[in-house]
Amino acid sequence: MAYSETDFTVRTMKRKKEPEKSIYTDEYAVVLRLLKAARKKSGVTQIELAERLGQTQSFVSKVERGDRRLDIVQLRTILLEFGVTLPNFATQLESEITKKR
Repeated sequence: MAYSETDFTVRTMKRKKEPEKSIYTDEYAVVLRLLKAARKKSGVTQIELAERLGQTQSFVSKVERGDRRLDIVQLRTILLEFGVTLPNFATQLESEITKKR
C-alpha cells in the first residue's frame, strides 16, 4: 500500500479562546462581596463560620478574598450557615450583576 504525503500531514485545530477563569471576573467579585455581606449580616465571624464548617479561619479568609474557589455545593453549605438559600442568593446575584451592565 502506498502512502502519500497528505496521509502524514498533521492538521492543526484552531483552539477556541479559553474562557476567563470565573475567579478573576467582575461577576465572581460580586459573589464574594455578597457572600461576605451575608456573613456579616448574620452576625457570624470568620472564626465561627470556620468552626461550623470544620475548616480553619484561613480557609474562610481565602474564600472571601477570592484566593480559594468554591463549588456550588460548598457555596450552598456556607449560605445555609447564614440562613440564606442558594436560590435567594442566586436571585440577589443576578440582580447585582444586571445592575452593572
